[in-house]
Amino acid sequence: MGRMGTDAGRGRYGEAVFRPEQAGEDERIDLGALTYDDMTMERLRALGAGPGWNCLDVGAGTGTVARRLIEEAEVASVLAVDRDVRFLAARPLPGLDLLEADAGAPDFDPGRRFQLVHARFVLMHLPAWRGVITRLAGLLAEGGVLVLSDAVDLTTRTAPPDAYSRVMQAMWQGLRDTIGTDVSWVADYPRHLRDAGLVSVAAEIRVPPLVPGSPISRFWIGTWDRARESIVATGLVDDAVIEEAVSYLGSPGCAALSPGMITAWGRRPLSA
Repeated sequence: MGRMGTDAGRGRYGEAVFRPEQAGEDERIDLGALTYDDMTMERLRALGAGPGWNCLDVGAGTGTVARRLIEEAEVASVLAVDRDVRFLAARPLPGLDLLEADAGAPDFDPGRRFQLVHARFVLMHLPAWRGVITRLAGLLAEGGVLVLSDAVDLTTRTAPPDAYSRVMQAMWQGLRDTIGTDVSWVADYPRHLRDAGLVSVAAEIRVPPLVPGSPISRFWIGTWDRARESIVATGLVDDAVIEEAVSYLGSPGCAALSPGMITAWGRRPLSA
């Protein structure tokens, strides 16, 4: 979960909200990792990630996926990119290279090509995501695979208007107003990967169980806390409703569907 830029005139992830210097931000990111890393690694390994592969991890966050690629999949190297690499630098590892850069910038180019380019929960925060998909696809070696994951919310807009669904709706609106976050397009990922010239395109959606005390429940509580100002600014909910939603997530009566993760992938064609 990285900190890429947004367009001029809006805030930026990691500055307007989710600042890395804020106490506990690495723990919040790691709660997301505890929820989704097994799913991500299962998919990356199924796509062939393994010995000899050189990989690019965009918006690498605390580096959990990058490190597992090295330690478990035994890839040759991972270049982990983020606008702020403090969490990555805290745990160095042979084969893990760091690049402090904005991978959403039009001129981003690490100067080499990769068998795997991966980004998770990054492009949904970028208003210029179309161009980023194209540029990331261009960083693939022949036969290399681009794997992109973002949040997908299957129920919030149609769920009963309880505190949980109201806060989720306000969160998406508040993040869109503040940093440009938009998950409305992510279900079209396969088409966008095709448009980028990739082949063998496919996608899947995984939704974690939302139960009291689970990493994903704790992740949403931490996310609402850090985005509270933007959530309340929408006028859709107030602090009391947020606290009611927090209590609901921790209650035995919690019966809701968490936003999940869509993962889409495609390969750069081999030359004739």
